[in-house]
Amino acid sequence: MNMVLSADGWLASVRRVDSPNCDDRPGGRKPDMVVIHSISLPPGEFGGDGVERLFTNRCDPSTHTSFAELQHARVSAHFFVRRTGEIIQFVSCNARAWHAGVSRWQGREGCNDFSIGIELEGGDAWPYEAEQYAMLDRLLKVIRAHYPIQHLVGHCHIAPDRKTDPGPLFDWSRYPDALV
Repeated sequence: MNMVLSADGWLASVRRVDSPNCDDRPGGRKPDMVVIHSISLPPGEFGGDGVERLFTNRCDPSTHTSFAELQHARVSAHFFVRRTGEIIQFVSCNARAWHAGVSRWQGREGCNDFSIGIELEGGDAWPYEAEQYAMLDRLLKVIRAHYPIQHLVGHCHIAPDRKTDPGPLFDWSRYPDALV
């Protein structure tokens, strides 16, 4: 798969599912940070459509009890990397996805304003798959070729009082330039 990022911020070679949970970056700001997250929906289950439903506001609480608290959540990320290595893009890299919530990095508040969010299918208790790292590596290379990325961090670094992802099993040693 040849990853090509268009001028409008979309990868041409991946599945696209438009999320309504995004808006313009303030002042046309370019992202200079990538935030790595982890998610599985329902928790601990992989391969289903739970994340897609969450990012498109279609969580039906009758399908799983964990969806009840998420039914009214309005969140998204730019990319979701499944355990198989499949990438789904929900938001253009040029837009602000709603992935970081209340966050702060090096004195700057509101990390959504200046970051690209990448969700890895997983969680704190599961090691990530080789296919996920391979696709994450390729994705980061493409993003860095188009945006002035200076920071690679985890959600746990920008919201340490409330988030732990991508978790203790994420291999930060693969990313020596990460500021962790």
